[in-house]
Amino acid sequence: MAPDRGASRGPTGDGGDAAPAPGPVAHLELHTADAERAGAFYSRLCGWRPERVSCPAGSYVRLDLGAIGGGMVECGTSRALWLPYVEVPEIDHATGRARELGASVLLEPREGPGGWRSVVAAPDCGEVALWQPKPGPG
Repeated sequence: MAPDRGASRGPTGDGGDAAPAPGPVAHLELHTADAERAGAFYSRLCGWRPERVSCPAGSYVRLDLGAIGGGMVECGTSRALWLPYVEVPEIDHATGRARELGASVLLEPREGPGGWRSVVAAPDCGEVALWQPKPGPG
């Protein structure tokens, strides 16, 4: 379970229904059946440089998108899709709030090397990953 980093739950921190502060898109990830082809396409179209990196779960293709982090995951999807990662102050609260708002949780909060993530989807809203980064040093 991710630690609560002191996130406010509403105007008084009580879990009220006030709109949260806008969460920045921190990462953009392409899920595709052919990462090599996708990497070549986006490299030629957008100038994004794909770089294959090893990770515990296999391999990952990092993309230099400029202002935000990016990458590609090769998976068995029949249709490629972009998954935005939105930074949230507290992953468990944000995932629970998505569920309250009618979303299905496709991936329960899980810890990775850089933070915690979950993936939610709601009818007519698409999928979004929620991301709580680990605190930086110092």
